This record gives sequence, structure tokens and C-alpha cells, in this order.
Amino acid sequence: MGAQVRDTGWFKSSYSGAANETCVEVRLTDTIVRVRDTKNRTSGVLSVAPATWSALVTDIKMN
Repeated sequence: MGAQVRDTGWFKSSYSGAANETCVEVRLTDTIVRVRDTKNRTSGVLSVAPATWSALVTDIKMN
């Protein structure tokens, strides 16, 4: 049996609230992080490396 790959599926921050549609959604895997607009899910996806995403989140938390 092969190794299982992490995939969180699309999710919003818990700070967004269930009815809030003015945010972004994130999907984490072992090899890529994808970000999309909640209001316009079909308009495209930004893809970055997990290390890049981690650095961004860390920087945001520190500022």
C-alpha cells in the first residue's frame, strides 16, 4: 500500500464565520498550497509551495 498524501480539501479560516463570503479559501497538500476567492471560485487559483505559504502565514502572524 502506498504512502497517503495529505489533502485538506478547501477550507476558510475559522475567523471568517460561516456566512462570510468575503474571504479566501485554502487547500493544503504535501506538494502545493492553493488559494482561491470564495466569491468567485471559478476565476482561478493561486498556487505556491508549502514553504512559501508557511513563510507568508508566519510573517502575517508576526505583524
